[in-house]
Amino acid sequence: MYKAHINENTGKVQTVKEHCENVGKLCREFSINALKDILYAIGMLHDVGKYQDAFQRRIDGENIRVEHSACGAIAAKEEYHDAQVPALMMGCCIAGHHSGIPDMGHATDTEELTTLNGRLKRKFDDYSVYKNELMMPPVDNTAFAEFMVKGCNNSQDKLIDKFAFVTRYCFSCLADADSLDTAAFAGDENRRALEADFERCLAKVNVCLSSFVCETDLQKTRVKLQQEAFDKVSVCGEIFLLQMPTGSGKTLCSIKFALKRALLHNKKRIIYVIPYNSIIDQTAAEFESIFESDAEILRHQSTFSYSEQNDYDEDYKLNAKYASENWDARIIVTTMVQFFESIYSNKRSKLRKLHNMADSILVFDEAHLMPHNYLQPCLEAVSYLTSDFNSEAVFLTATMPDFRNLITEYGLADSKIVDLIDDKSDFDKFDKCDYKYISSKSGDEILSMASKMPSSLIIVNTRKSAQQLYKSIHHGKKYHLSTYMTAFDREKTISEIRNELVQLAKDYPDFTDVPEERRITVISTSLIEAGVDLDFYTVFRELSGLDSILQAGGRCNREGKRKKGDVFIFELKENEGKIIRDIRPNITKGILQKYGDISASESIEEYYRMLFYADKDLLDAKSMHKYCSNIQNIPFKKYADEFELIDSNTISVAAVCDERSWELVRTLEYTGKGSERSFQRYAFSVYQKEFDLLLAQNAIDDFGSGIWCLTNNDYYDKETGITFEAKDYII
Repeated sequence: MYKAHINENTGKVQTVKEHCENVGKLCREFSINALKDILYAIGMLHDVGKYQDAFQRRIDGENIRVEHSACGAIAAKEEYHDAQVPALMMGCCIAGHHSGIPDMGHATDTEELTTLNGRLKRKFDDYSVYKNELMMPPVDNTAFAEFMVKGCNNSQDKLIDKFAFVTRYCFSCLADADSLDTAAFAGDENRRALEADFERCLAKVNVCLSSFVCETDLQKTRVKLQQEAFDKVSVCGEIFLLQMPTGSGKTLCSIKFALKRALLHNKKRIIYVIPYNSIIDQTAAEFESIFESDAEILRHQSTFSYSEQNDYDEDYKLNAKYASENWDARIIVTTMVQFFESIYSNKRSKLRKLHNMADSILVFDEAHLMPHNYLQPCLEAVSYLTSDFNSEAVFLTATMPDFRNLITEYGLADSKIVDLIDDKSDFDKFDKCDYKYISSKSGDEILSMASKMPSSLIIVNTRKSAQQLYKSIHHGKKYHLSTYMTAFDREKTISEIRNELVQLAKDYPDFTDVPEERRITVISTSLIEAGVDLDFYTVFRELSGLDSILQAGGRCNREGKRKKGDVFIFELKENEGKIIRDIRPNITKGILQKYGDISASESIEEYYRMLFYADKDLLDAKSMHKYCSNIQNIPFKKYADEFELIDSNTISVAAVCDERSWELVRTLEYTGKGSERSFQRYAFSVYQKEFDLLLAQNAIDDFGSGIWCLTNNDYYDKETGITFEAKDYII
C-alpha cells in the first residue's frame, strides 16, 4: 500500500491511488469542457512522486527530505510525448503544485535550478508503479490546439498570453482539488459554500427599486435609463458596457442586471469587483441590507477580517474564512487588486480562486480605474473569462473610456461587446453642478472662498497639501481625510461628516444664514471621490484627471436640492514650478479650455482618447509576451513577483486607535506574532523616505514580526494622521 496521507488523529491512511483519483475527478468536475481530459490527467499525475520508496519511508517517520512534485511533470512529458504542448502545461501545474508555478527556464538549465527545465532533469527513485495503479486518459491534441489558437488571430504574442492564462486556470483547478480532498481526508467535512438565492435576491432588489419616488424629471430619467439596461438582459453578449451618470442608481441597476443574467444563463456566482477598499464597506453593507438572509455575501479585501467581526455567527465566519480561500460563494464583493493579482499570481494560495471566476457574472464598478500600465493583462483576463470560460462581464462607470476599441485591441478582437445604454441625450438631467476653472489660487484664497459656503469639500492631490490646508482653517467645523490616517479613523471621520451634513440640511433647508460656527469644511485627498456618499454645497478640486474632477463633482449638490451647485477647479500657487510627471492635469486643462461643459460625453471621449494615446506605450508594457519569446520559456514566477496593480512603494504602519488595536500591538510586542490582516484597519501608509524618518527617530518597531507599529503615539493625530515629528518636540 502506497500512502499519500496519514490522519494524525485517527491513524487512517489515504493511499496515493485514492488521492490521485479523487483529485483527478475534482479537477475534471471544476473544468470547462475543453480542458476536462487534460485536467483529469493533471490531477491523476500530480502526486505520482509519492510512489517513490524514499517518500514512503519519509511518511512512515524517517527524517529525510523528498521531492515529489517534479516526478509528475516528468511523467506527463513521457505519457503525452505526442501532445507536447498539453504536456508542457501539465508539467508547469504539477511541478509547482506546492511551491507555485515555476519559471519555465531554458533547455540549457541544469538540475540545481528551480525552473521547470531544471527540475525535469533531476533524478528520482523509481515511481513507475503508478502505471499499474492509475489509468491515464487520452488527450486530444488537435482539439486542444484549436482551443488555444481561438481568438489569437495568428499572433505569437496573443498565444503566449493565452497559454499562460490557461496554465494558471489549470493550476487553479489542481490546487483547489488537492486542497479540498486533503481537507476532507483530514476530517474537515463540515465546510460548505456560502449560499445565495438569486431569485429571492432579485425580488428584493425589485422591491427596493420600486420604493423610490418617481415624480421629478430626474427621477423619471433615472428609471428610464435603468429600464433601457434591463430591456437588454436577454441580448447575446459577453462584455456589457453600462455607462450611467452619477446619481442614476448604477449600483442597484448593475446588481439587478447581474442577477437577471445569472438566472437566465444559470451562472454559479456573481463577483462584484470594486477599485478601492474604502468603497467596499458601503457596497457590501448596501447588499447585505437589501438581501438580508437570502444571501451570504463573501467580502474579500485586505482591510477586512471575519475573525474581527462581531455581527456574524461563528458558523458563517468559519465558512466565510474557508470561502475566501477559493471563492466558493454565490455572491462575492472584492477589490480590483484582489481580483487581478489572484489571476496573475503563481502561488497556490491566490490561484485557487481563478477557476471559480469561470461561469460567473463579473461586475467591474468604476471600470475606468483599471490601471493603464496593466490595461492589457486586465482586459485580456476579462476577455478570456468571457469568451472561453463561460463568464460574462459588466463594465460600470459614469466616465466610460472607449472600452469597445480597447478590448478589441488589447483583449480579444472577437469579444461580443454590448452597450446597455445607447441614448445618452438625457444624461444632462443629472448635471447638478457647474464646473468652473478659477486658475491658480493660494491655499488661503481657497479657504477664504470655502469659509463663505454652508459646506465645502476641498480635494487636493497630495497628503502634505491636505494636512497644511487643514491646519490653516480657523472657522466653523473642519475635517481632514487622507491615507496618513488609519482606516479606523477615516471611517469615524466620514461618519461624523455625514451626520453633520445631514443635520445642517435639516436645520437650514435652504442653506441661507448658516452661522459661521456651523459651516463645514472638509479637506481630503482623492480617496473621497469614489463611493463615499456625501453631499456638499460646494466642491473645490485641485486640477487633476477629468475623471477625478467629475467624480469630485458627484459629491456636490448630490441630492439635487438646488438647480446647480458649483465645482471650482484650481491649481495651488504653492505648487507652481514643481515638476509633475502626471500627464492628466495638462490634458484636462486642454479640455477645460475647449469645452463649455466638461461633463458632456464628447468631453469625456476626447479626454480618454488623448490620455490613452499619450499612455500607449504603457498599455501593454506588463503583458506576459513582453517577458519571453515563446510558450516554452514563460517566466511565471518572475512575472507574478512583479505584478502589482498598486505601486508598493508605500509601507503600512499601525497605530493604536482603540482598545482592540492596543491589544494587538501589546500581543505583537510580547510574542512577536500577529496577523497582518488584523492590523489593516489600524494602519496608515507612508513612503520609504517617510518610513526611514520614523525609523531614525525610533518611533516604530516590528518586534521581529514584519508588522510595523508606532511605538510613540505622539507621532499620530487622529484628525490629521502621522506627523513625522513628536508633539513634545513642537514648542
